[in-house]
Amino acid sequence: MSHEPEDRPVPQSPRDLELRVNPIACDAHGVCIELLPELIVADPWGYPLIRPGPVPLRLQALARRAVADCPTLALLLAERPAGRPEAARRQVRPNR
Repeated sequence: MSHEPEDRPVPQSPRDLELRVNPIACDAHGVCIELLPELIVADPWGYPLIRPGPVPLRLQALARRAVADCPTLALLLAERPAGRPEAARRQVRPNR
């Protein structure tokens, strides 16, 4: 019986993804609103209002598509440790 460390990857803690918008970069094209109406609605001027909190797992693929399709790259996903909203966030961009 060997006590050598195994070469298997160590599981990472689960992480929540959260949508965020850069209001300075946003030009209110509305692409994100059309692609993800479950999480994003328009304000009276057509700019996105994002539901706070983590993106549900069932909507993460659509959220990544909305981020990728934003014409001004104003929409992004922020990754944070599960259950810790105050933790430092890392931006996640999907591969195109």
